[in-house]
Amino acid sequence: MKRRDFIKVTGLGAAGAATLAAPAIAQSMPEIKWRMPTSWPKSLDTLFGGAEMMCKMVAEATDNKFQIQIFAAGEIVPGLQVLDAVQNGTCEIGHTASYYYFGKDPTFTFGSAVPFGPNMRINQAWYMQGGGRDVLNEFYKSYNVVSLLAGNTGCQMGGWFRKEVNTAEDLKGMKFRVGGFAGRVLQKLGVVPQQLAGGDIYPALEKGTIDAAEWVGPYDDEKLGFYKIAPHYYYPGWWEGGPMLLAFVNLDKWNALPKYYQSVLEQAGHYANNYMMARYDAANPLALKKLLAGGTKLHAFSPSIMDACYKAAKELHAEVGATNANFKKVHDSLAKFTSDGYAWFQVAEVGYDIFMARRSQS
Repeated sequence: MKRRDFIKVTGLGAAGAATLAAPAIAQSMPEIKWRMPTSWPKSLDTLFGGAEMMCKMVAEATDNKFQIQIFAAGEIVPGLQVLDAVQNGTCEIGHTASYYYFGKDPTFTFGSAVPFGPNMRINQAWYMQGGGRDVLNEFYKSYNVVSLLAGNTGCQMGGWFRKEVNTAEDLKGMKFRVGGFAGRVLQKLGVVPQQLAGGDIYPALEKGTIDAAEWVGPYDDEKLGFYKIAPHYYYPGWWEGGPMLLAFVNLDKWNALPKYYQSVLEQAGHYANNYMMARYDAANPLALKKLLAGGTKLHAFSPSIMDACYKAAKELHAEVGATNANFKKVHDSLAKFTSDGYAWFQVAEVGYDIFMARRSQS
């Protein structure tokens, strides 16, 4: 009997097949409970909220059979030790920024953003379509984890400074809270980089332990209160043109998951990623207006500072790549994709955005 004849005889159309399939799938799904530490305080409802959204989507897609309990930074492990907790099996999954762990190996910077790397769209295109995920997961395998895309902030701001900085000379001796590999770039210009978790930045700025700090952008920065101490707000955050946030999954736990759960987890990460980007794009404009109305002084980094930082970054990339094969492999993959990406972007995207940005302010 042909399949279409069988469907006619039995009266099963798409709806009937779905009726039979849904209970069968539900019955075959095991009950699994995981824990997810994050690098974010709960007050940062876009970063922490994106991770929450990922957990929510997993539960809903599996009729609550697969549940992931989320924890803010410090509740299980400190915010900068999420990778370690997942690697050693203390927790099954964690939501964090890869570049926090560049001290273990500079290659970790590529899982988030490399200084003077690509914008959000090119970075994620590289991860999803340009071989980035494969080359990164090959590296992450040695740390017993696998990565899933789970967020992006878009291009970040350059940070909050107590005083104006006009030249590279003004940066010398400055104690600057800056995340990841960018600190090593700035060291070349005499900056003293400090890596602090989000919840620790304001007290350090208030006490004068640091002179300047960067985090993400207007929406989060306003919540953290930096404007109360450091009035000068700089852009762009050249170290984070489009930083990805990842969910690291313990490799053994990942391999033990049913394929359906693996797919659900990956798709939930994509949903959280889109949610986070849209949330920042909606919230940052309003937050910036509010900050400027309250007296925040907005500045672009001067061309001389940008040029000095770019030169230092390229020198550092070459130096590290000369002695670290993993770094060079991932760098070369991303650099080639980025070059091709911007060759296209400048044809249509950049020109259109510049025109519309000008018109929207007229």
